[in-house]
Amino acid sequence: MADPSAAGRPALPPRRRADAATLACVFAVALLIVPARMVFRGLPLSITPASLVALAATFLCLCAHLTLTLGMAKGRSPVRTALLFFLTAMVATFGYATFGYMPSDELNLADHALILLVANAGLALLVCDGVRGTARLDFVLQTVVVAGAVIAVIGACQFLLDLDLTRYMEFPGLRYTAEDGFITQRSDFRRVAATTGHPIEFGVVCAMLLPIAIHYGFQARERSEPTLRWWACSGLIAMGLMFSVSRSAVLGLAGVAVVLFLGWPARRRLHALGVVLVFLALMRVMVPGLLGTFYGLFANFGNDDSIRYRTHDYEVAAHEIAKHPWLGRGAGTWYAPKHQVFDNQYILSTVETGLIGIGSIVGMFACAFYAGLRARHLSTDPGTRDLGLTLAACMVVPLIGAATFDLMSFDTATGLSFLLIGAAGALLRAATEPAGSRPRDPGASPGASGSGDPAGANRDAGGQVVP
Repeated sequence: MADPSAAGRPALPPRRRADAATLACVFAVALLIVPARMVFRGLPLSITPASLVALAATFLCLCAHLTLTLGMAKGRSPVRTALLFFLTAMVATFGYATFGYMPSDELNLADHALILLVANAGLALLVCDGVRGTARLDFVLQTVVVAGAVIAVIGACQFLLDLDLTRYMEFPGLRYTAEDGFITQRSDFRRVAATTGHPIEFGVVCAMLLPIAIHYGFQARERSEPTLRWWACSGLIAMGLMFSVSRSAVLGLAGVAVVLFLGWPARRRLHALGVVLVFLALMRVMVPGLLGTFYGLFANFGNDDSIRYRTHDYEVAAHEIAKHPWLGRGAGTWYAPKHQVFDNQYILSTVETGLIGIGSIVGMFACAFYAGLRARHLSTDPGTRDLGLTLAACMVVPLIGAATFDLMSFDTATGLSFLLIGAAGALLRAATEPAGSRPRDPGASPGASGSGDPAGANRDAGGQVVP
């Protein structure tokens, strides 16, 4: 018998089950909010909460692919192919490096590196094949943007107030791997890392997140939805990038701007230029001298000690690469202080994983870039087309950042890169698969009808609609 008191009440939305998008959001929050130097106590390896979630995602992705009823996408995908080639190359490198004698310290690091690489690649595969439809992909990326705005606030407190909120973010069962603070100095300004491992990493992470936040700001305006939340997130992330005082972040953002300006309509380009000018004027008023510091980073490019440090080690790298040119000496085995630091991921990966390994890494990012542009080309939906361009632009940041610092030595930048690689693959699947082949709604309750399906439609084991 119907409850009389329920009459006139607005209908509640159907309860949504957890799915791959939910797990990806948990990973994003753990990756960005939990300080990068916090790992679980009592484990033989240094495992962060985000890495544990990624390992769980890898296991669940493997199990889900063994069924036909859990909504995992089947069929070829350039992103999935690139990820599998990357995994094959990393396993081959590990086997080659550990076939002979290896010092115990380097062997432990090789084990640790392989676990993290498999976890990140598995997370990307889960997003690529398990996040079905643009609505669930938007949910994941919007969560990433909000988490990015939160760490930008933490970075702002560190930069403006010299208040390190990470000191108060001690979670049960976790410990810090180092006592160093998240605030350093450059010129007359503090350089801040927020919750990441280094100010350079913080700036690069902000450069990857900013175009996504801007995308949702523009999309909300075009759909007549509230826009303030997304423009506020965009402003906070942009300020976080500035507070990192990082040359790598500016170079990455310049690469993003080139891709976006080539794909945006002329009107949006003019709006973006106007917003950039207003933002720079605001930063000049808020933090006098900060823009001058950034100018000095590039004006004194030839006399910068950090540039000379990054280029003086080419001879050492060439000598090491010649020893193991194809599969390298083992991922994670070249480390300080035992070995000279290479502030260049291309050089470091070539030393550790050889030409095959570095080729798989670059090919993985290139495939994700292609997937974003391909989704833009195939889709007729303006939001999907714009998101494809945005994700392609995001892939430029790690490609540039890898030339300026050892990007894959930092968990937050690496984890975010793999998450966005998976997102590019998911978007391409959404743009190419027929509407009838999509699951009704992998996150909705069994009685709810999904987007694009007739109410109460039945499906066979392959996900096809049965009349």
